[in-house]
Amino acid sequence: MALPRRAFYSLNEVTARWDCALADIAGWASVGYFDVVTGIRWALCETRTLAGFVSVSVADILLMFRRYETSLPSGRVKSVRAAGEADWCLITDPEDGIEVMLADLMIRGEDVQRFEDQHDLLRRPAANIGASPRYNWDDAFLAEILTVHEQGVPATQAEWIGRIQEWFAMNTESGDVSDERTIRRRLSPAWKMLRTSA
Repeated sequence: MALPRRAFYSLNEVTARWDCALADIAGWASVGYFDVVTGIRWALCETRTLAGFVSVSVADILLMFRRYETSLPSGRVKSVRAAGEADWCLITDPEDGIEVMLADLMIRGEDVQRFEDQHDLLRRPAANIGASPRYNWDDAFLAEILTVHEQGVPATQAEWIGRIQEWFAMNTESGDVSDERTIRRRLSPAWKMLRTSA
């Protein structure tokens, strides 16, 4: 039996899947191609309480999606929209909004599929055959070796993968990140060895 379609994709996964920059994702979301969503514990919009998955206003966190300068690692969302609703809701409590990090932001699986169908994304020819490597794996892993030395082995492999995706997002000019499957394949031998020795 086949698994159902993915419910959500992280923004890092989508940039790798579509071969685009985070700034492109933010731009397309801002003009209505799809929503960027996150999960919140609660937020008060005047007298209404929202919780769970909500769409977030990309305009609130635009500094996380700079194309040519270093992006901020987090931002504060002030406007959200409940699932299935058209109107934005201004968060009144917490007063300064809700802090989100890149790893917190996602696109619904159905929106990813629809966007790919509309723009024929899965039928594009491979453009990088014979080209130099797209990702600087050496620098990414050197940074991780230092982090592991200082902070220890991450609690889970998923946490480690997310950390490497964040490194790529913060340390490449385009903000592109490698997909989770590729990182997992490269990390697995080191992860198994470190967990065994621990």
